[in-house]
Amino acid sequence: MTGLNSKKLEAMPPHAMRLVRNLIRADLLLGLALIAALFVAVTAARAELVIDVRRGNFQPIPIAVADFVGDPGLGPQVAAIVTNNLRRSGYFVPVEKTRFPEQPSFDAAPRFDAWKAAGVQGLVTGRVTRDPSGRLKTEFRLWDVFAGQQVTGQQYFTDPNNWRRVGHIISDAAYTKITGVGPFFDTRVVYVDESGPKENRRKRLAIMDQDGGNVRYLTQGDNLVVTPRYSPTSQDIAFMSQASGQQPRVQVINLETGARQIVGNFPDMTSSPRFSPDGQRIVMSLQQGGNANIYMMDLGSRTTTRITSTGAIDTSPSFSPDGSQIVFESDRGGQQQIYLMGADGSNPRRISFGQGSYSQPTWSPRGDYIAFTKRTSGGFSIAIMKADGSGERILTEGFHNEGPTWAPNGQYIMFFRDPGGQSGGRLHMVDITGRVEQPVPTPGFASDPTWSPLLTESRGN
Repeated sequence: MTGLNSKKLEAMPPHAMRLVRNLIRADLLLGLALIAALFVAVTAARAELVIDVRRGNFQPIPIAVADFVGDPGLGPQVAAIVTNNLRRSGYFVPVEKTRFPEQPSFDAAPRFDAWKAAGVQGLVTGRVTRDPSGRLKTEFRLWDVFAGQQVTGQQYFTDPNNWRRVGHIISDAAYTKITGVGPFFDTRVVYVDESGPKENRRKRLAIMDQDGGNVRYLTQGDNLVVTPRYSPTSQDIAFMSQASGQQPRVQVINLETGARQIVGNFPDMTSSPRFSPDGQRIVMSLQQGGNANIYMMDLGSRTTTRITSTGAIDTSPSFSPDGSQIVFESDRGGQQQIYLMGADGSNPRRISFGQGSYSQPTWSPRGDYIAFTKRTSGGFSIAIMKADGSGERILTEGFHNEGPTWAPNGQYIMFFRDPGGQSGGRLHMVDITGRVEQPVPTPGFASDPTWSPLLTESRGN
């Protein structure tokens, strides 16, 4: 394990260094150590580099990301990661390098008037070098062009193989400073990779960075796999798997070791798993004849508790962020709708009342919205509503959209879209305003994404 050490990069007064504090964060999956220290601006001037993305009428900010100096190989690549991330967020418009008025020095303030004349509001500069031990040292500064000041800056030490992660962490630092929204670039996505003809698709679990990089496969494709779900606290992924001639079963795979185990010893099909916020329990749907009910298993004691007991199909459970409630879908009223209940099954009540059917509810990490799939005669939509069922809003619609999963900052939803025919699904992401929608690149067809927690704040992801 190594550590990420981020120090304030203030070009001006030495006394600013007294404001630096050290944060040690561990990432067990990468064995990566970074030392990070956020800092406070030493000037009293209020930065103008701010965008309120919570409103639907925001305008993306023009930002320039200069090639990082120092290492001529990795410097431009790290800068490209930052540029691509900020562009894909939908809240920034990266300025083309042909419009840059200068190649800014990392050790001096940029020519603010020239950058302002070029229509730039924010500027990112950086440097990539190696320390005597061979570790990669990456530094960056974010400048507010209109205010004429640096608004944040950090430096990171890590193994050179982790240069992409450093680019994601720098992207998060700039994104959060300007938008006030939590980070989400330093994350991964597990999804179902699909290949072959539509009538006989080979399905494998795959994992990648949120931007589509670093793809690797977790299963071989010998068994059917669907609905993977990240643990919020460990390196485990729960999913449904079916071997030939056997009942589908919920299994858990460990990302570090590849070890797999079946969850519970149920006689019938189990599906739609979801971890509790503390990672200690899994809720899932157990088929019982033509019906299905929701059960909860304590992963420590292996004890099982039945949560619902109806003659309907109850499935797709999802915990509230505090673990006190569960949202799920049920056809107990004759059509798939969304219901809410206590985590112990108490006080179940319907919260969806619009036209069409509702399925695949999933609670935002911020707790403010529930995302779901809505089906009407016009197709499938990805939509959100508040926990009391109010404020329903369609974010994107089309022939076939399914499988919403939240980014850890609660600002974006990833899903898959299948255009029909012999084609297959592709991943997309949309923000909660519905204004931003971006494709998420994968090597082949893809479905059922699940977004990881933030890697620098989770244990083992």
